Amino acid sequence: MIVEKSLLSSEEIKVQEKLAIFLAFIAGYIDATGLIKWKTYVSFMSGNTTQLGTAFFSGKYGVIIISVTVIGSFLIGIFAGTCLSLWKKCSTKTIAFYIVSGILIFYTFINYRFQMGNIPSVAILGFAMGIMNTIVTTVGHQKVNTDFVTGTLNSLARNTAIFMMSNDRDEKNQSKANAVHLLLLWMGFLSGAVTAPFLLSILKNWILLLPAVLLLTCRGLIFNSITPKN
Repeated sequence: MIVEKSLLSSEEIKVQEKLAIFLAFIAGYIDATGLIKWKTYVSFMSGNTTQLGTAFFSGKYGVIIISVTVIGSFLIGIFAGTCLSLWKKCSTKTIAFYIVSGILIFYTFINYRFQMGNIPSVAILGFAMGIMNTIVTTVGHQKVNTDFVTGTLNSLARNTAIFMMSNDRDEKNQSKANAVHLLLLWMGFLSGAVTAPFLLSILKNWILLLPAVLLLTCRGLIFNSITPKN
């Protein structure tokens, strides 16, 4: 989602932070599920790109096909989510929640009935994760990505360094706030990744219904979401 730069109240920033952590948890949960069930990531495209490159060298055509599929689906999902944000800004986030949750529910029931293969499974989930990736892109003045852990850790380390080295009070306060937001975001993703393996043995084919329900729960935060201040 394209977010205009604006002055935000502390309450609005808290809403952003909670929503970002919630989405990071869901991203970690679904990514871990994809790794366990299909041996591929549905939101971690750096890992899939690495697998794609090594598969070309080793001639593992199955890995090549599934990596290209999930990367392409993820890109299409981001494209679709961004188009939604440009088409109807006032309700974009609500629409995205419904779409992603609906995709997860639809996939769960279709897969339960027909046992879908690896390629259509990662294609559907990669597309859903791409859309979800466009819901929250900032917390306060800090750009975030709810499923890009490498970027989150990079920004966390940079903001921590600025906090420790800067002599400017405002800059120190801002970098400290950013570092806290980013740390919580990383912890959210990690928590989701830890939870998925535990619940997979319990929920089995219904494993993706939990994030679908959580996404609809997240929607409640939208009513207090960011509104640019005049």
